[in-house]
Amino acid sequence: MKKLLWLIALSAAVSAVAQDRWPKPSSASRKYHEYRIEMTEPTFGLAKVKAIIAKIKPDSEENQRLTNKRFNSLSFEEKFTFTMIHAEDFAQNCDVMPPIMDEQKKIFAFTPDGLGEEQTWSDRQRDFLTKNRAKVIALLRSTIRTRHRVGANLKQAIELLDANELIPDVIAVYRRDRKDHDILTMLMLLMKDAKYKPFLASGLYAKLYADEGTSYKAFVAADAAHERPILDLATAFSKSKK
Repeated sequence: MKKLLWLIALSAAVSAVAQDRWPKPSSASRKYHEYRIEMTEPTFGLAKVKAIIAKIKPDSEENQRLTNKRFNSLSFEEKFTFTMIHAEDFAQNCDVMPPIMDEQKKIFAFTPDGLGEEQTWSDRQRDFLTKNRAKVIALLRSTIRTRHRVGANLKQAIELLDANELIPDVIAVYRRDRKDHDILTMLMLLMKDAKYKPFLASGLYAKLYADEGTSYKAFVAADAAHERPILDLATAFSKSKK
């Protein structure tokens, strides 16, 4: 435990020194970065689940898990909400990531971590999502339609489940204001994972994914020339799955 805390403190110190040397992103870029990593909170038992989370104490490895008895006492919908807003396991990130300039002008190759910088779903939470795929997708759809937002946590769940059924829903959200370019990223990842041939043959795939070592910072410009083919390809992909 002491060693872990020392590593966290060292990482924070290194990060602070590095950040002083990095160029500063614009106000618009910083605001969009915060927008990118926001979670979308499901409404199902939200107040109750938040109260439960507030009482969880970290274990010796900084994981913040419910007991099996307490987790199993939750309704299915409450388990969904719990999993969407609270990742139980600690995942130390020692890498110091420099800021990205002009995030709001870019469509990235990958979506940002949707569960917090140092949190990840426990095996129990992943099992809950994957073993109840159809019911979870229904709750994701309901949340998207209620909140009119596909936050970073929902994107992560959609990617985990290869939830191609939700493509029309997320495209509808994107078309409302065309602000959340990570929706476009997620659509590309769904097509990439499904090995959808028209996407694999596209210029977008060649630019972003042909190189196996693609960086998390790889991007194309967020303009109509890239947006339109992503939406067209994703719409055709969705229809091909029916």
